[in-house]
Amino acid sequence: MNIEYLSKRSRRLLVVDDDTRARELLQRYLQEQEFEVRTAPDSKQMDKYLQREYFDLLILDLMLPGEDGLSICRRLRAHGNNIPIIMLTAKGSDIDRILGLEMGADDYLPKPFNPRELYARIQAVLRRPSRQSGGLPEDAGKVRFGGMEVDFSARTLTKPDGKVCSLTTGEFAVLSALLRSPRQPLSRDQLMTLTRGREQGPFDRAIDVQISRLRKLVEPNSAQPRYLQTVWGLGYMFVPDDAETMERNAENG
Repeated sequence: MNIEYLSKRSRRLLVVDDDTRARELLQRYLQEQEFEVRTAPDSKQMDKYLQREYFDLLILDLMLPGEDGLSICRRLRAHGNNIPIIMLTAKGSDIDRILGLEMGADDYLPKPFNPRELYARIQAVLRRPSRQSGGLPEDAGKVRFGGMEVDFSARTLTKPDGKVCSLTTGEFAVLSALLRSPRQPLSRDQLMTLTRGREQGPFDRAIDVQISRLRKLVEPNSAQPRYLQTVWGLGYMFVPDDAETMERNAENG
């Protein structure tokens, strides 16, 4: 693995925002943090960049002319593009933030924001294991439960029928945190810290949204979860069919 390629200096970001001044300010600030930065005013220019260049992370404004941020996020995920996405949303637009996470965004930041906060979010997302960056989690390998197989190195979920589902960085981070602690309840704050490097705010539903998305992937009936259970008053817990079987089936990579 090329260590220099994974250094902060080589991280490449694409900022998509129709506000010219906002793009220029973000580009200047992020370049001062030693990132390589490209900017685009809309989805058309974004697509041109994505077709010919590699990027480690996409900073995507929600309100864009033509195709908006939610539609872009949904389209990229539907086509199997798992580039990490931080979505910029209007202040107080909680429903838009939730929809962004449901579409596959990895994090969100309400406008106006302090550039240092954006930098912290970028660092937190880039620290997560990702196929984009080639990183591996500490417990690289495979875990099987309920006829499914989670491959940590490939960041995929194989369902009992053999269908392989790609996971976003957010989904993978939450699932791997739960799988590493079977039968141990993890609070929302714990999961937020483990997966996003920050504490959960009073109106932050990011973890709930990720759990809901994961349940649709792994549960026979997402309305009555078997594996990703809610522990009232505590948080969420992964409950395998048999802890010993799960541990025996874990393959270290």
